[in-house]
Amino acid sequence: MATNKIQTGIRFEPDLLEKITYIAKQNKRSLNAQLEYLAQLCVNEFEKENGTIETTGI
Repeated sequence: MATNKIQTGIRFEPDLLEKITYIAKQNKRSLNAQLEYLAQLCVNEFEKENGTIETTGI
């Protein structure tokens, strides 16, 4: 399946990864989908307080 998403690597402490994976399963999401969701929440909160972040469309 083609996607325009950029693949990246990320490191976690084992306990944190286990907890995020647990939350993802409870939310019926993959780990990747859960991490994307959490990242979007973070961006939304930041932009609400600080204004829109301009991007270059990498």
